[in-house]
Amino acid sequence: MSEKKTVGRRQFLKSASLAVAAPAIVPSTVFGKTAPSNRFIMGQIGIGNMGTTNMKEFLKRKDVQVIAVCDLDRERLNTGRDTVNETYTERFGNDWKGCDTHHDFRELIDRKDIDLISIAVPDHWHAIPAIYAANAGKDIYAEKPLALTIPQGRAMSNAVKRNGTVWQTGSWQRSVANFRNACELVRNERIGKLRKVYVGLPTGSALDEPTTIDPVPDGFDYDFWLGAAPWAPYNKNRTHWNFRWILDYSGGQLTDWAAHHVDIAHWGMGTEYTGPVEITQAEGKFPRTGLWNASTEYHFVCRYANGVIVDIGNNTRPQNKQGVRFEGTDGWVFISRSEIDAEPKSLLTSLIGRDEIHLYRSDNHWGNFIDCVRSREQTITPIEVAHRSISVAHLGNIAMRLGRDIKWDPDNEAIVGDPEAARMLDRSMRSPWNLYM
Repeated sequence: MSEKKTVGRRQFLKSASLAVAAPAIVPSTVFGKTAPSNRFIMGQIGIGNMGTTNMKEFLKRKDVQVIAVCDLDRERLNTGRDTVNETYTERFGNDWKGCDTHHDFRELIDRKDIDLISIAVPDHWHAIPAIYAANAGKDIYAEKPLALTIPQGRAMSNAVKRNGTVWQTGSWQRSVANFRNACELVRNERIGKLRKVYVGLPTGSALDEPTTIDPVPDGFDYDFWLGAAPWAPYNKNRTHWNFRWILDYSGGQLTDWAAHHVDIAHWGMGTEYTGPVEITQAEGKFPRTGLWNASTEYHFVCRYANGVIVDIGNNTRPQNKQGVRFEGTDGWVFISRSEIDAEPKSLLTSLIGRDEIHLYRSDNHWGNFIDCVRSREQTITPIEVAHRSISVAHLGNIAMRLGRDIKWDPDNEAIVGDPEAARMLDRSMRSPWNLYM
């Protein structure tokens, strides 16, 4: 297949209705007789670990065509392009050369032939491309944790709602049957009235502090990578996978994993569109210098308006075994990626009745996104839900860094009675970057 360009579903329909000549369309036989009007055209921003994983999932689909990739690291960018071209070449038996490369995410998003954007970039870069893409009328699959700060997450959620964007957050545990089953048991009070939830998360990483100045690798746009974050000299331990341990770019292991397990806690609690009213008992060896490391310990407790207590800590604490444990007046349920357990054991074979609460079912996270793009319905992990889940981690980080309790107004998303803590809710942005460019 040698065609270089294609048109997206929306652009195809518009062109057909106006009887205007359109760019060349890949023949329907190439995508298993999927008509162009039913095929969605995608661009991938970020070719790291999760960006590549997500892109490969979309490459499996006959109703999605990836035509462009974007990254600030030339080696990764070329790898992403080659992955697309090699996948389509192997599938269709032709020398496929149809994937374009972009350095600047705005160039990719501005393309009229792209319907969908997949975003997997460091946390400090989550907000700007997402808002830009929503304002451009694209539907978006984006990685967790949702945003670097609560105000950035609010701005993202508002932009998605304002533009009617279909959004899927990469908190894929919701598309795994055991997590849904555990939450249904809790929501239907099979463990009695819910009293307490324990959330266990991993510790930090054995990362050396990036104090030396290393030469910037050829083909890597480090200043663009820093973006709105404070300027700092390049060090190999600062970028790519390691960004998550540095608080200028992320919230450490807490935000990385809370986007999964606090999300499940909220799902089981039925608190997906609110948050705690108080964060207490902030303690542990939390680094105040902005670096997480292997000895990082963290713990805090959240109280919700309905009286439920959520205890969040790293898994070196016995009570915070990695996963989510729901405790009620009549029993408990524990769920993780490797197991589901309960007391009484009969809960494990208990069936949810027709008239009981059945939670949103998705058996494939990427497929659910495409299905919702087609139907214009809400995905299993919409942006507002992801925003509320990760807000808990951001509040925990603030309480731990200050070493004191904080009160939270979830309706107005404001810290009450503590101006210093309130100032920590957001971060300044390095010029020329801002949320509304």
